[in-house]
Amino acid sequence: DMPFNKRRNVAIGIGLGLAYNRYGQNLFIGEGQNETSIFTVLDANANVDINRLSIATLEAPIELRWRSSNAEKYKFWRLYAGVRIGYSYYYSSTFTQENNKVIQTDISEFQPLSVTPTLSFGFNKINFFASYTLTPFFKDAQTNLGKEVGFKPIKLGFIFYIL
Repeated sequence: DMPFNKRRNVAIGIGLGLAYNRYGQNLFIGEGQNETSIFTVLDANANVDINRLSIATLEAPIELRWRSSNAEKYKFWRLYAGVRIGYSYYYSSTFTQENNKVIQTDISEFQPLSVTPTLSFGFNKINFFASYTLTPFFKDAQTNLGKEVGFKPIKLGFIFYIL
């Protein structure tokens, strides 16, 4: 956090971090003939034990930060808006059902670069958080039904600051 005004309530935040996300899904990711990827939408009646996509990402967040704080005031409003540039260095799709286990770690359509705008705002210790990844996980991928695999996560939640 680097303030750039005299009151120190406007700043830019720059960082570097690791993220690990695991997504439950209704999409079977497998491999067909000639090592081509298969994306099949599973119906609600499919008897599946595990179906998830796990992704480990190196992230570089950049935020513009505004606070209503000063040197004597610790309860204040904050508004942080920014973007996270990510590079996914590991991913794995795991599908298991009775007598069948498929693990995919080489999906040619997987797109390792991501751009995710973020927004957080709130008062004192309780703040709302939202992010939406603009780039889909899979580039030029289609399901067995001919539809685009537009897997882009949205995250909503709360941040609790303990000061």
